[in-house]
Amino acid sequence: MPTNPAKDILLGVAVGDAIGVPVEFLDRSKMQANPLTGLKGYGTYNLPPGTWSDDTSLTLCLAEALTEQTLDPELVGKYFTRWLYRSYWTANGEVFDVGITTREAIQRISRGTPATLAGGLDERENGNGSLMRILPLVLYIKNLPIEERFTITRDISSITHGHIRAVIGCFYYLEFARRLLFGEDKFAIYTDLQQVIPPFLATLGILPSEIDTYKRILKEDITQASTESMLGHGYVVYATEVAIWSLLTTTSYKDAILQAINLGNDTDTNAAITGGLAALLYGHDTIPLDWLNALARKSDIENLAWLLHKRYA
Repeated sequence: MPTNPAKDILLGVAVGDAIGVPVEFLDRSKMQANPLTGLKGYGTYNLPPGTWSDDTSLTLCLAEALTEQTLDPELVGKYFTRWLYRSYWTANGEVFDVGITTREAIQRISRGTPATLAGGLDERENGNGSLMRILPLVLYIKNLPIEERFTITRDISSITHGHIRAVIGCFYYLEFARRLLFGEDKFAIYTDLQQVIPPFLATLGILPSEIDTYKRILKEDITQASTESMLGHGYVVYATEVAIWSLLTTTSYKDAILQAINLGNDTDTNAAITGGLAALLYGHDTIPLDWLNALARKSDIENLAWLLHKRYA
């Protein structure tokens, strides 16, 4: 197990997010013509290097809630509301990026909807907004039975994204992360999850058509997928595929992040999702030093990671 997985998770997500922010929304053709190779600033939002977005903000909100004695979805929802309306856990005191589904869910919470019922349930509300901030939850569920892991993952995803497709993406991602926590080989994890996850989901009565939306990672060898076939848009299925493909086809944190980013489009989120896994695999100390040193509120993130580590070590 990593010596400080909480620090790996929070720094891995935040740095990936920050590296991707300046080129968010650029399409693949522009990224291929001028691939990102390292730290950059300004760009899409005209913000300094190291500035992270909603991906990290909501990850840190969840992480803070997890430092309490028990996990309370209502507290998570409260922190999300504080972020959206009072700029809590922002990089620079400003909320400059928020997904439509996430915003609408938080608005529901602010009007009194219970947190676990706030997330969108429509098939069109299957963006990557819960996947991008779910990773700290692995520390809470790592030693629980698989049925409990799924239920808790569903509840925390459903604060913003309640459709079963988004829940499956979060569940797969956390199952992969959990195996990384226990020091397993990334290829062995990938192969084993193909044997474990589909039959487990079937026992829950989840429609085969929903499980099959993840067939590229649950039935195929995604390491053989071409770059052209990997889509960097904000759909939860694509985001899960990008993270796993980027992790399996590279050999370092830096390369995994850049590979995800250079697909274009939702660059910050894809890099955040990939970065959390990559830092768990390789360690936060393998993140390029100039990337870490530029990170906004680095000491605050490290302090939160220490509290989280003490809670779950």
